[in-house]
Amino acid sequence: MRAHEAGALHGSLGTRGPDWLRTPADVNELHAPLWPITVERGPEGALVVGGVDVRWLAREFGTPAYILDEADFRARCRDFRTAFTGADVYYAAKAFCAKAVLRIAVEEGLSIDVCTGGELAVALAAGVPPERIKVHGNNKSVAELRRALSVGVGCIVVDSFDEIDRLTALSRELGVRPRVMVRVTVGVEAHTHEYIATAHEDQKFGFSLFSGRAFDAAARILRDDVLELVGLHSHIGSQIFDTSAFEVSARRVLDLHEQIRSAFGVELSEVDLGGGFGIAYTTQDDPATPGDLAGRLFKIVEQECASRSLAVPHLSIEPGRALVGPSMFTLYEVGTVKDVDGIRTYVSVDGGMSDNIRTALYDASYSATLANRRSDAGPMLARVVGKHCEAGDIVVKDEFLPADLRPGDLVAVPGTGAYCRSMASNYNHVPRPPVVAVSGGQARVIIRRETEEDLLALDVG
Repeated sequence: MRAHEAGALHGSLGTRGPDWLRTPADVNELHAPLWPITVERGPEGALVVGGVDVRWLAREFGTPAYILDEADFRARCRDFRTAFTGADVYYAAKAFCAKAVLRIAVEEGLSIDVCTGGELAVALAAGVPPERIKVHGNNKSVAELRRALSVGVGCIVVDSFDEIDRLTALSRELGVRPRVMVRVTVGVEAHTHEYIATAHEDQKFGFSLFSGRAFDAAARILRDDVLELVGLHSHIGSQIFDTSAFEVSARRVLDLHEQIRSAFGVELSEVDLGGGFGIAYTTQDDPATPGDLAGRLFKIVEQECASRSLAVPHLSIEPGRALVGPSMFTLYEVGTVKDVDGIRTYVSVDGGMSDNIRTALYDASYSATLANRRSDAGPMLARVVGKHCEAGDIVVKDEFLPADLRPGDLVAVPGTGAYCRSMASNYNHVPRPPVVAVSGGQARVIIRRETEEDLLALDVG
């Protein structure tokens, strides 16, 4: 059965109630929105991705390992590029930054946004044309700004008055006039975790709209006339399913466009509504399609501009998670299976919070499935945990897995393409896993596994 044909239920206990049980067939099936498009169960019941059996991947590359379905990632890039024809689609490199992935995104017609000097270095090393790079960050250093200006990035999103001053001084020194956008904090608090909601007033990003500081920032840039102000930027959070928040944000940003026109006689040519589009981590998540998102965002911008007699600005968006998140899963090997007094079974795998901190940090929910075989056993309530010396080292909080799960089995956790490798650590001195890209029956390492030698090389004591 191909993944896009499957319809079984996967998800967290907390969203579907403790009395729900799967049949033995359910624990073998794959819920399509959670998995890359090429994933299916092979004749022997093991997962196959891009024509490659995960058992072979485990033997060849070891576990844990992040497995990237290149065809899926390319398809998602194309879907956004097609849906947002006439707009610019920037891949948000912070979701997962690797040369191979940035090259694919550019090959599929996307541009790249970066938020640190390190991400900029990867983009340049990948051969991304500088004019297709947008630079973010709430505390860009002088060195980072100088490099961005020196290589000729396409746009810099300014985030503070201090940065405007730095960038103005550097631009005069280097004799350049960079294109900039002002990041506007629009006061929209998206329905998401507090630490990933970025548009309410009490946070570090951007210029407040309601205090007037966003207007003041635009005014300073226009009056100095050293930087080229091309538009306004807004980002309201992450893992957002309700497009009404984007509509409110667009309305408020365009109010500022109108205010700037009234004060300076200038109609800004661009508006960037950021990213944060949600993906499916469990069966309870119902993400919008790129086509739905494009239709709604284009419509609201056009309507709001018409009501203000504004020319429709060029639209940009910045998906990251929505592109790479579903394209990757993490493959683990089970080490121990421990029943705890009939409450649940703890399934310990050979990774954990060092390769996926999101469950501990954001209380994120994930799903899991037995990956190396098909099972005829009934379901058991399990918690997939890691090997780290922390009680909070949880990968999947609650999942029904086959009752005959045993040490040596492989477990796959979908939806780990975004922020898992990017936020990975060496906690307990555990080397970070590799990233293996699979396509057309072939597998290649795009980020190698760290080794103990790598860890010791940094220890100069």
